[in-house]
Amino acid sequence: MNPVRTLSVYLAAVFAGGAALAPWLYRGVQQLAPDSGIAHQPFHRYVNRCLLVGAVLGLFPLVRSLGIRSWASLGWVMPTQEFRRLTTGLTLGFASLALAAAVPLMAGVRALQFEAPILELLRHLLNAALSAVVVAVLEELLFRGAVFGALRRVHGFTLAALLSSALYSLVHFFDRPPAPEIIGAWTGWVTLGAMLHGFTEMDQLLPGFLSLAVAGWVLSWCREQTGSLTVGIGLHAGWIFWLKSFGFLTRDTHNPGTSAFWGTAKLYDGWPTCGILIAVALMVWARPKIPREGAS
Repeated sequence: MNPVRTLSVYLAAVFAGGAALAPWLYRGVQQLAPDSGIAHQPFHRYVNRCLLVGAVLGLFPLVRSLGIRSWASLGWVMPTQEFRRLTTGLTLGFASLALAAAVPLMAGVRALQFEAPILELLRHLLNAALSAVVVAVLEELLFRGAVFGALRRVHGFTLAALLSSALYSLVHFFDRPPAPEIIGAWTGWVTLGAMLHGFTEMDQLLPGFLSLAVAGWVLSWCREQTGSLTVGIGLHAGWIFWLKSFGFLTRDTHNPGTSAFWGTAKLYDGWPTCGILIAVALMVWARPKIPREGAS
């Protein structure tokens, strides 16, 4: 099957399945654990989690239908076999967004906050690190392993990277609509439509969409040049750690009109972050070859 058609079917199935399943999951949680923290989560998070589960469960049939028959052709190599590549990517990813986090602090539009108890801080840092690893592996397998890999089989690097990076960027722009008054069989579809409204907000798309698209291009280039996902997993994990931690470790100083340029607690939606990611793109483009483990 044509890769674009296969990917379209996959995305349609993920969106349809997530919207249909979310109300049933919500009702099940309310029945089984009405006093739990999960039961009090806003409904759009149920939709989001159902989409995520659907994407993960559909990954195996997706790669099979794309003709990807082995882990190697997907770009997966055990990170322990490419430790040098992994640490190279992790260092660059962590350092680049650490710099991006420092810029609004130095500009005075955000400030460090140390209100959380030390145990809560340590728990957050641990959760951020674990989330960085899990999300980096899953998203690299999906977007650079399956999507970019399939497109690259029939198209040149530029088109494959642009399409996969655009898709990668777009799925991060779900809006957070208010909770519906009544949860019915069609509420998932209504909420999903409201979540997609974020794609029409230009002030949210720029520079955030551009930043994530550049990040996707960098990750695609790393896959193209090394033949594996290892560098990208390291880069991605370093970036996600800061995206998860920036809002927790800093607070807005309430300077009017600054978020349009400096961004918000999301970090990736500021122009300084976009500029730093473009600099990273130029860096990896200028030095594409990352030595294999054991190379002199």
